[in-house]
Amino acid sequence: MFKTFTAALVAGSIGQGALFAPAFAGGWVSTTYAPANARDAGALATGLRVYSLYHGLRGASIRQSGRRNVAGIAQNGRGNLGIIQQQGNGHSATLRQNGNDNAYGIFQFGRNTDANVVQNGDGDSGATFSYGW
Repeated sequence: MFKTFTAALVAGSIGQGALFAPAFAGGWVSTTYAPANARDAGALATGLRVYSLYHGLRGASIRQSGRRNVAGIAQNGRGNLGIIQQQGNGHSATLRQNGNDNAYGIFQFGRNTDANVVQNGDGDSGATFSYGW
Protein backbone atom coordinates (compact mmCIF):
# COMPACT_ATOMS: atom_id res chain seq x y z
CA MET A 1 0.00 0.00 0.00
CA PHE A 2 2.84 2.41 0.88
CA LYS A 3 4.60 1.73 -2.46
CA THR A 4 1.37 2.39 -4.36
CA PHE A 5 0.82 5.66 -2.49
CA THR A 6 4.44 6.74 -3.11
CA ALA A 7 4.17 5.90 -6.82
CA ALA A 8 0.91 7.86 -7.10
CA LEU A 9 2.47 10.82 -5.28
CA VAL A 10 5.51 10.84 -7.58
CA ALA A 11 3.33 10.50 -10.70
CA GLY A 12 1.11 13.33 -9.49
CA SER A 13 4.14 15.53 -8.81
CA ILE A 14 5.48 14.94 -12.30
CA GLY A 15 2.10 15.82 -13.80
CA GLN A 16 1.92 19.04 -11.75
CA GLY A 17 5.37 20.05 -12.98
CA ALA A 18 4.19 19.74 -16.56
CA LEU A 19 1.19 21.96 -15.82
CA PHE A 20 3.39 24.75 -14.50
CA ALA A 21 6.25 24.56 -17.00
CA PRO A 22 7.36 27.93 -18.41
CA ALA A 23 6.03 28.96 -21.82
CA PHE A 24 8.18 28.26 -24.86
CA ALA A 25 10.26 31.35 -25.63
CA GLY A 26 11.36 32.47 -29.06
CA GLY A 27 8.73 31.63 -31.63
CA TRP A 28 6.85 33.43 -34.36
CA VAL A 29 3.77 33.10 -36.49
CA SER A 30 3.33 34.39 -40.01
CA THR A 31 0.58 34.52 -42.59
CA THR A 32 0.82 35.40 -46.26
CA TYR A 33 -1.99 36.44 -48.57
CA ALA A 34 -1.50 36.06 -52.31
CA PRO A 35 -4.72 36.71 -54.25
CA ALA A 36 -5.79 33.93 -56.61
CA ASN A 37 -7.39 36.14 -59.27
CA ALA A 38 -6.81 39.50 -60.95
CA ARG A 39 -9.79 41.20 -59.26
CA ASP A 40 -8.57 40.36 -55.75
CA ALA A 41 -4.97 41.20 -56.69
CA GLY A 42 -6.13 44.61 -57.89
CA ALA A 43 -8.08 45.23 -54.68
CA LEU A 44 -5.08 44.35 -52.51
CA ALA A 45 -2.76 46.47 -54.68
CA THR A 46 -5.16 49.41 -54.30
CA GLY A 47 -5.18 48.94 -50.53
CA LEU A 48 -1.38 48.87 -50.40
CA ARG A 49 -1.16 51.97 -52.60
CA VAL A 50 -3.65 53.84 -50.37
CA TYR A 51 -1.60 52.76 -47.33
CA SER A 52 1.57 54.06 -49.01
CA LEU A 53 -0.07 57.39 -49.89
CA TYR A 54 -1.35 57.82 -46.34
CA HIS A 55 2.14 57.22 -44.94
CA GLY A 56 3.93 59.24 -47.63
CA LEU A 57 5.71 56.23 -49.15
CA ARG A 58 6.69 55.82 -52.81
CA GLY A 59 8.08 52.96 -54.87
CA ALA A 60 10.19 51.06 -52.36
CA SER A 61 10.01 51.88 -48.68
CA ILE A 62 11.56 50.38 -45.57
CA ARG A 63 10.39 51.66 -42.18
CA GLN A 64 11.94 50.22 -39.03
CA SER A 65 11.68 50.95 -35.35
CA GLY A 66 13.65 48.89 -32.88
CA ARG A 67 17.12 47.36 -32.90
CA ARG A 68 18.99 44.81 -34.99
CA ASN A 69 16.48 44.89 -37.88
CA VAL A 70 17.67 44.27 -41.44
CA ALA A 71 15.74 44.67 -44.68
CA GLY A 72 16.23 45.10 -48.40
CA ILE A 73 14.12 45.68 -51.49
CA ALA A 74 15.17 45.08 -55.12
CA GLN A 75 12.87 46.05 -57.99
CA ASN A 76 13.24 45.28 -61.68
CA GLY A 77 10.51 46.88 -63.78
CA ARG A 78 8.24 49.91 -63.55
CA GLY A 79 5.29 50.88 -61.36
CA ASN A 80 6.20 48.49 -58.53
CA LEU A 81 5.38 49.17 -54.89
CA GLY A 82 7.31 47.42 -52.14
CA ILE A 83 6.75 48.09 -48.44
CA ILE A 84 8.64 46.61 -45.50
CA GLN A 85 7.59 47.75 -42.04
CA GLN A 86 9.30 46.33 -38.96
CA GLN A 87 8.48 47.20 -35.37
CA GLY A 88 10.44 45.50 -32.63
CA ASN A 89 13.85 43.87 -32.55
CA GLY A 90 15.79 41.34 -34.61
CA HIS A 91 13.60 41.20 -37.74
CA SER A 92 14.89 40.27 -41.19
CA ALA A 93 13.08 40.83 -44.49
CA THR A 94 13.85 40.92 -48.20
CA LEU A 95 11.54 41.67 -51.11
CA ARG A 96 12.48 41.19 -54.76
CA GLN A 97 10.04 42.30 -57.47
CA ASN A 98 10.58 41.36 -61.12
CA GLY A 99 8.02 42.72 -63.57
CA ASN A 100 5.70 45.70 -63.76
CA ASP A 101 2.92 47.13 -61.59
CA ASN A 102 3.42 44.74 -58.68
CA ALA A 103 2.58 45.57 -55.06
CA TYR A 104 3.71 43.75 -51.92
CA GLY A 105 3.81 44.55 -48.22
CA ILE A 106 5.78 42.85 -45.45
CA PHE A 107 4.71 43.81 -41.93
CA GLN A 108 6.66 42.40 -38.97
CA PHE A 109 5.99 43.00 -35.28
CA GLY A 110 7.39 41.72 -32.00
CA ARG A 111 10.83 40.21 -32.40
CA ASN A 112 12.97 37.84 -34.44
CA THR A 113 10.77 37.21 -37.48
CA ASP A 114 12.03 36.45 -40.98
CA ALA A 115 10.38 36.99 -44.38
CA ASN A 116 11.90 36.58 -47.84
CA VAL A 117 9.61 37.19 -50.82
CA VAL A 118 10.21 37.02 -54.58
CA GLN A 119 7.44 38.39 -56.80
CA ASN A 120 7.65 37.63 -60.54
CA GLY A 121 5.23 38.76 -63.23
CA ASP A 122 3.05 41.76 -63.91
CA GLY A 123 0.16 43.15 -61.87
CA ASP A 124 0.62 40.83 -58.90
CA SER A 125 0.13 41.70 -55.26
CA GLY A 126 0.52 40.11 -51.84
CA ALA A 127 1.12 40.72 -48.16
CA THR A 128 2.92 38.97 -45.33
CA PHE A 129 2.19 39.63 -41.66
CA SER A 130 4.48 38.22 -38.96
CA TYR A 131 4.56 38.42 -35.17
CA GLY A 132 7.38 37.07 -33.04
CA TRP A 133 7.82 36.59 -29.32
